[in-house]
Order: sequence, then structure tokens, then C-alpha cells
Amino acid sequence: MATVSASQPWSYTLELPRDPRAPGIARTTVQAVLASHRMSELAETATLLTCELVTNAYLHTEGPCSLRLHGRDGDQLRVAVWDTSPVVPPPFGGGGNPERNGTGEAGRGLLLVRMCADSWGSRTYDKRRFGKTLWFELAHPRRPQVAKATYASPVGCAECASLEAARRAAVRGGDTAKGVDATIAVRSHFRDAHLLPRRRTAR
Repeated sequence: MATVSASQPWSYTLELPRDPRAPGIARTTVQAVLASHRMSELAETATLLTCELVTNAYLHTEGPCSLRLHGRDGDQLRVAVWDTSPVVPPPFGGGGNPERNGTGEAGRGLLLVRMCADSWGSRTYDKRRFGKTLWFELAHPRRPQVAKATYASPVGCAECASLEAARRAAVRGGDTAKGVDATIAVRSHFRDAHLLPRRRTAR
């Protein structure tokens, strides 16, 4: 059976309804795609940041969203989430002060994307297509990195495991409010416990 070269560009698109289970489905999809393309080293960060974008779409729009994964050069991942609102949030270049607006729960997830991604941005559309797209890129560890914020790995963190278990239980139980609160708790803990203010320069 023919196989796809690791360096050959690829892309996948997943349509997601406005549903509290959408972030978890997006997470599973990203993990599966990266594993199949031998990019599992990016999975931990990619799934976290993807969940933030999909959760943002769920919390702040009234319609569905679309997840697009694109890989190129064998070691570069681009994740884009389209939603039905044309409003770009301050952390991604919209109006207002991103740091000030990021102090509330609504902006913290997008600030996390800015801190962990190698690059990020937004795109709006003309009258032929409504809504907006928020995106981020990650480079495989084999590729030289630019200076960026580092973080302590959550692997083995009991608090991460406990909060994630609570989030999954809320989603399984169908309680939308508890599911949203649990998602906020997960990302708030990650930011406070695992993100470090230090900057590093890749060699």
C-alpha cells in the first residue's frame, strides 16, 4: 500500500456543531492526525491550544465552527478555527488592550495560545463569506525555534489529571455550564502552574 511522504503537505477539515463536546472531539482529532503523520511531539501543545480556540468559538458565538489542520515540510503544523462571528477578540488583534482584556476568564485561553504558539493570527472575510478564522502554528522540535516562552510540562501533574477528569465527567453528564466551568479551570491551572515567565532562545 502506498504511503504519504512525511514532507508532503496535507490538510484535514472537521465541521463542529455548537456543542460543549466539540473541544473534546477536536482534541481527539488532532491527536489522531498528528500520530498518523509522525508529529506526536507537537500533540500536547497542539491539542491544548486547539481546545482553547474551539472553546472560544463555543463560548462567544451562536453557530458552528470549523477546524482545519495543515501540515507542511514534514515539521510545521498550522491549526485554524473558523466561527460565525466577525469579531476578532483583543488577544488576537481585535480592538482593546489584549493584556487588559486577558485578565478575565474569557481572554485567558487566547493569551495562552499567543504564549505557546510559534506564530498566531486572525483573518476576517468580505461579504462572500461571513465569520472569522483564528489560527496558530507550531514547528516540530527538529526545526530551529525562535525565542519564545517556556512552560513546565503538565505530564505527571496530579492537579491536571483531576481537573481534566472533572471536565470529562461534566461533558459526559451533559451539563453545559459545568462543562464550561471545568474547561476554564483546566486552562487556568495550566497557565498558573505550568507557564513560566522566563524567555529562552533556541540553539
